[in-house]
Amino acid sequence: MNILAIETATAVCAIGLRTREGVELGWVVDEDRHHTEVLSAAIARALGETGLRARDLDRVVVDRGPGLFTGLRVGLATAIALSEGTGAPLVAVTSLELLAHGAYADGTRGTLVCGVDGRRGEVFVQSFRLEDDGVRPLTPATVATPRAVVIEWATNGAPVTFTGDGVQRYLRDFAAVPNGVVEHQLVPSVSAALGLGVTRETVTHVEPMYLREADAVANFSTRQRP
Repeated sequence: MNILAIETATAVCAIGLRTREGVELGWVVDEDRHHTEVLSAAIARALGETGLRARDLDRVVVDRGPGLFTGLRVGLATAIALSEGTGAPLVAVTSLELLAHGAYADGTRGTLVCGVDGRRGEVFVQSFRLEDDGVRPLTPATVATPRAVVIEWATNGAPVTFTGDGVQRYLRDFAAVPNGVVEHQLVPSVSAALGLGVTRETVTHVEPMYLREADAVANFSTRQRP
Protein backbone atom coordinates (compact mmCIF):
# COMPACT_ATOMS: atom_id res chain seq x y z
CA MET A 1 0.00 0.00 0.00
CA ASN A 2 0.97 3.62 -0.51
CA ILE A 3 0.75 5.06 3.01
CA LEU A 4 1.36 8.58 4.25
CA ALA A 5 1.95 9.27 7.97
CA ILE A 6 1.52 12.73 9.51
CA GLU A 7 3.08 13.57 12.88
CA THR A 8 2.35 16.98 14.45
CA ALA A 9 1.61 16.20 18.11
CA THR A 10 4.81 17.76 19.48
CA ALA A 11 6.85 20.85 18.68
CA VAL A 12 8.35 18.76 15.86
CA CYS A 13 6.59 18.19 12.54
CA ALA A 14 7.43 14.93 10.76
CA ILE A 15 6.07 12.84 7.91
CA GLY A 16 6.58 9.34 6.56
CA LEU A 17 5.72 7.72 3.25
CA ARG A 18 5.77 4.03 2.28
CA THR A 19 5.10 2.86 -1.27
CA ARG A 20 3.72 -0.40 -2.61
CA GLU A 21 7.19 -1.15 -3.93
CA GLY A 22 8.63 -1.03 -0.40
CA VAL A 23 10.29 2.38 -0.59
CA GLU A 24 10.07 4.17 2.75
CA LEU A 25 10.85 7.81 3.48
CA GLY A 26 10.61 9.58 6.80
CA TRP A 27 12.01 12.82 8.09
CA VAL A 28 11.56 15.71 10.49
CA VAL A 29 10.51 18.73 8.46
CA ASP A 30 10.46 21.32 11.25
CA GLU A 31 11.50 21.48 14.91
CA ASP A 32 10.01 24.78 16.01
CA ARG A 33 6.20 24.53 15.79
CA HIS A 34 5.92 25.87 12.23
CA HIS A 35 3.57 23.04 11.28
CA THR A 36 1.16 25.19 9.29
CA GLU A 37 3.90 26.62 7.07
CA VAL A 38 5.82 23.41 6.31
CA LEU A 39 3.48 20.41 6.38
CA SER A 40 1.77 20.66 2.98
CA ALA A 41 5.03 21.47 1.20
CA ALA A 42 6.74 18.50 2.86
CA ILE A 43 3.97 16.14 1.76
CA ALA A 44 4.22 17.43 -1.82
CA ARG A 45 7.98 16.92 -1.73
CA ALA A 46 7.65 13.34 -0.43
CA LEU A 47 5.12 12.46 -3.10
CA GLY A 48 7.34 14.02 -5.76
CA GLU A 49 10.41 12.09 -4.65
CA THR A 50 8.54 8.78 -4.95
CA GLY A 51 6.73 9.65 -8.18
CA LEU A 52 3.32 9.46 -6.53
CA ARG A 53 0.33 11.75 -6.73
CA ALA A 54 -1.99 12.41 -3.81
CA ARG A 55 -4.70 10.28 -5.41
CA ASP A 56 -2.29 7.32 -5.40
CA LEU A 57 -2.44 7.13 -1.60
CA ASP A 58 -4.18 4.08 -0.14
CA ARG A 59 -4.16 5.24 3.48
CA VAL A 60 -3.41 8.37 5.50
CA VAL A 61 -2.19 7.82 9.06
CA VAL A 62 -2.44 10.70 11.52
CA ASP A 63 -1.34 11.15 15.12
CA ARG A 64 -4.42 12.28 17.06
CA GLY A 65 -2.55 13.14 20.25
CA PRO A 66 -2.15 13.73 23.04
CA GLY A 67 0.05 16.70 22.29
CA LEU A 68 0.13 20.41 21.63
CA PHE A 69 -3.28 21.78 20.67
CA THR A 70 -2.36 23.81 17.59
CA GLY A 71 -0.08 21.15 16.12
CA LEU A 72 -2.74 18.48 16.48
CA ARG A 73 -5.31 20.64 14.71
CA VAL A 74 -2.96 21.26 11.78
CA GLY A 75 -2.15 17.57 11.38
CA LEU A 76 -5.73 16.41 11.68
CA ALA A 77 -7.06 19.05 9.30
CA THR A 78 -4.43 18.14 6.70
CA ALA A 79 -5.07 14.40 7.05
CA ILE A 80 -8.84 14.82 6.78
CA ALA A 81 -8.53 17.08 3.74
CA LEU A 82 -6.26 14.56 2.01
CA SER A 83 -8.61 11.71 2.84
CA GLU A 84 -11.66 13.55 1.57
CA GLY A 85 -9.87 14.79 -1.54
CA THR A 86 -8.36 11.46 -2.56
CA GLY A 87 -10.67 8.87 -1.06
CA ALA A 88 -7.80 7.34 0.94
CA PRO A 89 -9.11 5.98 4.26
CA LEU A 90 -7.86 7.40 7.55
CA VAL A 91 -5.98 5.52 10.26
CA ALA A 92 -5.72 7.10 13.73
CA VAL A 93 -2.80 6.50 16.09
CA THR A 94 -1.67 8.18 19.31
CA SER A 95 1.61 9.90 20.06
CA LEU A 96 2.21 7.74 23.12
CA GLU A 97 1.75 4.43 21.32
CA LEU A 98 4.04 5.63 18.52
CA LEU A 99 6.73 6.30 21.13
CA ALA A 100 6.15 2.81 22.54
CA HIS A 101 6.36 1.13 19.14
CA GLY A 102 9.41 3.20 18.26
CA ALA A 103 11.17 2.06 21.43
CA TYR A 104 10.12 -1.52 20.74
CA ALA A 105 11.67 -1.36 17.26
CA ASP A 106 14.89 -0.08 18.85
CA GLY A 107 15.06 -3.14 21.11
CA THR A 108 13.57 -1.84 24.37
CA ARG A 109 11.77 -4.50 26.41
CA GLY A 110 9.99 -4.50 29.76
CA THR A 111 7.92 -1.67 31.26
CA LEU A 112 8.03 1.59 29.31
CA VAL A 113 6.62 4.96 30.36
CA CYS A 114 6.07 7.34 27.44
CA GLY A 115 5.83 11.06 28.13
CA VAL A 116 4.90 13.84 25.71
CA ASP A 117 5.61 17.39 26.81
CA GLY A 118 2.32 19.11 27.57
CA ARG A 119 3.81 22.46 28.62
CA ARG A 120 2.39 24.15 31.76
CA GLY A 121 4.71 21.92 33.82
CA GLU A 122 2.84 18.77 32.79
CA VAL A 123 3.38 15.67 30.67
CA PHE A 124 0.95 13.44 28.81
CA VAL A 125 1.90 9.99 29.99
CA GLN A 126 1.06 6.31 29.44
CA SER A 127 2.68 3.04 30.51
CA PHE A 128 3.24 0.07 28.22
CA ARG A 129 4.63 -3.46 28.46
CA LEU A 130 7.04 -4.38 25.69
CA GLU A 131 7.62 -8.10 25.18
CA ASP A 132 9.05 -10.07 22.27
CA ASP A 133 5.52 -10.65 20.96
CA GLY A 134 4.57 -6.97 20.86
CA VAL A 135 3.46 -3.83 22.67
CA ARG A 136 0.66 -3.81 25.24
CA PRO A 137 -0.75 -0.73 27.02
CA LEU A 138 -0.82 -0.99 30.82
CA THR A 139 -2.60 2.27 31.64
CA PRO A 140 -4.76 4.79 29.80
CA ALA A 141 -3.21 8.04 28.61
CA THR A 142 -3.40 10.79 31.20
CA VAL A 143 -1.89 14.15 32.15
CA ALA A 144 0.37 14.49 35.20
CA THR A 145 3.22 16.50 36.62
CA PRO A 146 6.70 15.09 36.02
CA ARG A 147 7.23 15.03 39.79
CA ALA A 148 4.17 12.81 40.30
CA VAL A 149 5.36 10.36 37.64
CA VAL A 150 8.89 10.27 39.05
CA ILE A 151 7.68 9.70 42.62
CA GLU A 152 5.31 6.94 41.50
CA TRP A 153 8.05 4.95 39.77
CA ALA A 154 10.80 5.66 42.29
CA THR A 155 8.46 4.41 45.04
CA ASN A 156 7.36 1.45 42.96
CA GLY A 157 10.93 0.21 42.62
CA ALA A 158 10.22 -1.89 39.53
CA PRO A 159 12.59 -1.60 36.53
CA VAL A 160 11.27 0.97 34.05
CA THR A 161 12.35 2.82 30.92
CA PHE A 162 11.26 6.39 30.20
CA THR A 163 11.04 7.95 26.74
CA GLY A 164 9.58 10.94 24.89
CA ASP A 165 10.13 14.68 24.65
CA GLY A 166 8.33 15.15 27.98
CA VAL A 167 10.96 12.96 29.61
CA GLN A 168 13.73 14.85 27.84
CA ARG A 169 12.42 18.22 29.01
CA TYR A 170 12.53 17.06 32.63
CA LEU A 171 15.53 14.80 32.12
CA ARG A 172 17.20 15.57 35.45
CA ASP A 173 14.11 14.38 37.32
CA PHE A 174 13.53 11.23 35.30
CA ALA A 175 17.22 10.29 35.19
CA ALA A 176 17.28 10.40 39.00
CA VAL A 177 14.85 7.46 39.32
CA PRO A 178 17.17 4.75 40.71
CA ASN A 179 15.33 1.87 39.05
CA GLY A 180 14.86 3.67 35.71
CA VAL A 181 16.72 4.28 32.48
CA VAL A 182 16.03 6.87 29.80
CA GLU A 183 15.63 6.03 26.12
CA HIS A 184 16.32 9.23 24.18
CA GLN A 185 13.43 9.31 21.70
CA LEU A 186 12.01 12.77 21.09
CA VAL A 187 9.63 12.37 18.17
CA PRO A 188 6.75 9.86 17.93
CA SER A 189 7.94 7.37 15.33
CA VAL A 190 6.61 7.91 11.79
CA SER A 191 8.04 4.49 10.88
CA ALA A 192 5.82 2.97 13.57
CA ALA A 193 2.88 4.98 12.21
CA LEU A 194 3.47 3.52 8.74
CA GLY A 195 3.60 0.01 10.19
CA LEU A 196 0.38 0.48 12.14
CA GLY A 197 -1.19 1.98 9.03
CA VAL A 198 -0.96 -1.41 7.35
CA THR A 199 -2.61 -3.46 10.10
CA ARG A 200 -4.97 -1.10 11.89
CA GLU A 201 -8.59 -0.69 10.86
CA THR A 202 -9.51 2.52 9.09
CA VAL A 203 -11.92 5.04 10.59
CA THR A 204 -14.47 7.45 9.19
CA HIS A 205 -13.91 10.05 11.92
CA VAL A 206 -10.84 11.01 13.94
CA GLU A 207 -11.39 12.41 17.42
CA PRO A 208 -8.39 14.37 18.75
CA MET A 209 -7.06 13.27 22.14
CA TYR A 210 -6.47 16.55 23.96
CA LEU A 211 -6.78 15.27 27.58
CA ARG A 212 -7.24 18.88 28.71
CA GLU A 213 -8.48 22.23 27.40
CA ALA A 214 -6.43 24.39 25.05
CA ASP A 215 -3.86 26.82 26.46
CA ALA A 216 -5.87 29.82 25.32
CA VAL A 217 -8.96 28.61 27.17
CA ALA A 218 -6.97 27.83 30.31
CA ASN A 219 -5.28 31.24 30.26
CA PHE A 220 -8.61 33.00 29.77
CA SER A 221 -10.14 31.04 32.68
CA THR A 222 -7.21 31.95 34.90
CA ARG A 223 -7.56 35.64 34.13
CA GLN A 224 -11.29 35.54 34.86
CA ARG A 225 -10.89 34.14 38.36
CA PRO A 226 -11.80 36.61 41.12
